[in-house]
Amino acid sequence: MLLLKLAIRNIFRQRRRSLLTALSMSGGYVLCAISFSVSEGSYNNAIRFFTLDHTGHVQIHKGNYLRRPKLHKTIDDPAALSETLDNNDNIEHHTLRVFAPALAYSDTDNTQVNVIGVDPTREKRTSRLAKKVTSGNYISDKVNPDSYYSAMIGTGIATSLNISIGDELILISQGADGSVANDIYIVGAIVGNKDSLDKSSVFLPLDAAQEFLSMQGKIHEVAILLKDESKSREFAASLQKQLPELSIDPWQIVEETFYMTMQADQQGMQAMLFIIIFIVFIGVLNTILMSVLERTREFGVLKAIGTRPKTIVSLITLETALLSMMSFFVGLVFAIPIIAWFAFVGIELPEPVDFGGVQLRFFTGEISTYVFATPLAWIMFFALLVCIPAGIRAGRILPTQAMGSH
Repeated sequence: MLLLKLAIRNIFRQRRRSLLTALSMSGGYVLCAISFSVSEGSYNNAIRFFTLDHTGHVQIHKGNYLRRPKLHKTIDDPAALSETLDNNDNIEHHTLRVFAPALAYSDTDNTQVNVIGVDPTREKRTSRLAKKVTSGNYISDKVNPDSYYSAMIGTGIATSLNISIGDELILISQGADGSVANDIYIVGAIVGNKDSLDKSSVFLPLDAAQEFLSMQGKIHEVAILLKDESKSREFAASLQKQLPELSIDPWQIVEETFYMTMQADQQGMQAMLFIIIFIVFIGVLNTILMSVLERTREFGVLKAIGTRPKTIVSLITLETALLSMMSFFVGLVFAIPIIAWFAFVGIELPEPVDFGGVQLRFFTGEISTYVFATPLAWIMFFALLVCIPAGIRAGRILPTQAMGSH
């Protein structure tokens, strides 16, 4: 207790030196906190953008459909599976899908497309599909007065076939029973732009796609959106035990290429953060060492009146810890508004940044305990680490040498 009072008195007695030390460390804290916020924000926003775009956090398939998709590898009782998933407290939403390659025709042109059948209501809650409609109306599972289903097409298809809203779209494919699948749909909406991943996709209502492909109520995929996206691996493993007849994979496996790309980008970001932390460390080292050198005569007096070296080391360490905590609170005052601005507003990039095929247009940060606590831990660690050589020097100095210093 006495040592604590002495440390606090020394901090206030040496106000100018303590202020410079605190400002140096608080500046380092702000720099580190912003860097961590931007790093985590860029990484997590890319993941959220990608998983909400179409992948979801967890996917369910039959057998090895994920690696070798075939039309006949279907989940045969989606109604019972949906009921099970609806009763799971960890799941926010889920949607059902079917997939098939097809040829699309207009009056004059044709092109290869990917047919995706989706449950209109569930898909709207689970993915961004409804938000990607650039013109027209989101699909409905009801037919129009002429008994035609509506379809949503990617911008690439609209350009290739020279068709737009209200035009007829002819699809030809192979049915699950081996028959030739063919039907006519009315273009109800255009999705995305020329750079979108969906530029060659045709979205049909689930019932219409099942009828078109002769799938009799079967599906190929269930995409799940979790309440806690960080638990996708644990949830997939748990659900796999509950449904051993199906294949259940987290998004990290479903989109392995994207995940590996993001991991590589994050490692590069961590290397940059290490450089920033090292620069902050040099600043803290210089400030604390200079503080100790300037107080050489003071430590000489303490040694002359019988103060033990261990006590001097403890005093320097305690003063540094207190200054570090003061710097944290000062830095927090400046860091919070800056990080909040990055998190809620961000910076629009002049050119989009590509993450494994996903383009991010805004440079944003993230607010979390990790962002604020990690820089504090690093600065405290470096500050206390610097105390070791500084404290040893102060503890070993001879009173006669110290008293003769300037």
